[in-house]
Amino acid sequence: MLADKNAVANIAVKNLDAAGKFYQDTLGLTKIKAESDALVFKSGNSLINVYRSDYAGTNKATAVTWAVGAELENVVRALTAKGINFEHYDMPGMRRENDVHIAGDMKVAWFQDPDGNILNIVNQ
Repeated sequence: MLADKNAVANIAVKNLDAAGKFYQDTLGLTKIKAESDALVFKSGNSLINVYRSDYAGTNKATAVTWAVGAELENVVRALTAKGINFEHYDMPGMRRENDVHIAGDMKVAWFQDPDGNILNIVNQ
């Protein structure tokens, strides 16, 4: 029923202006729509709705993952240069090299947006 339909990520934020700058200027996403309490960004073939909510930043799990393939280390360096601080987690079966967590062939790096929403990039 939904297998051939596109999905859209939804991210709650408190300050839409700060979030807009982060997602557009820091992450480089293309803003395709702006409303009074929501912004829509294009990322690859996906859409990300960023909307104002009192519940912003309360999710303690990853909200969005970008599959960046072999570019992971380059993306980490580029985001670090833009002021992103990466999260470090102690997880069973994972080791860490600088900001990148590694488990077998998988490499992943987590970071947060201005509201504390957890985002990540992965080499898969």
